[in-house]
Amino acid sequence: MLFLYAAALSSCTTSPYYQKQNAVPGGKWDYSFQPVYRINIPDSNHQYATYLVIRHDEAYPFANIWVRMKVKAPGDSTFSQGVRIERQLADPEGKWQSNAMAAGGMWEHMIRIGPKDAPRFKKPGTYEIKLEQVMRANPLPSVMNVGIRVEKLK
Repeated sequence: MLFLYAAALSSCTTSPYYQKQNAVPGGKWDYSFQPVYRINIPDSNHQYATYLVIRHDEAYPFANIWVRMKVKAPGDSTFSQGVRIERQLADPEGKWQSNAMAAGGMWEHMIRIGPKDAPRFKKPGTYEIKLEQVMRANPLPSVMNVGIRVEKLK
C-alpha cells in the first residue's frame, strides 16, 4: 500500500533534469561543509528552474534557513560571491511547510529559487553550484541532507 502511495506521488511531479543530495556529516551542517554540484548544460537556449532541497528532522530548532549559493560558470576559475537565500521552513504556528514528509519524522523541503537569485545558464558547459549554510548557529543541528534540483522548463 505504501509503495502504491509513493508511486502515485512520484508520477505527479516533474522529472528533474538534475538532482543530487549530499548527507550532512553527523546531521550537523558546519560552515566548512560546502557541497558542490556539477551540472552539465548542453543547450543554453532552454530555461531551467532551480530548487534547493533540504531534509531535516523534527528537532530542527529554527523556522527558517539561510543559505549562500555560489556559482562557477563554464570557463570561470572561481565561484561567484554568491547570493544569500532565506526561506521559511515553518509557519508562525510551527507547522513545517514541507513538500513531503519522509519516513521517521524527517521533513523534506524543495524550495524553488526565484529568477532573481537562480543561476543563469547563459552558455553551454558544466556549471558548479556550491551551497554554504550561513545561519548564526554553527554547526546547524538536525539537517540531514542538502542538495540541488534543476528542472528543464517547457
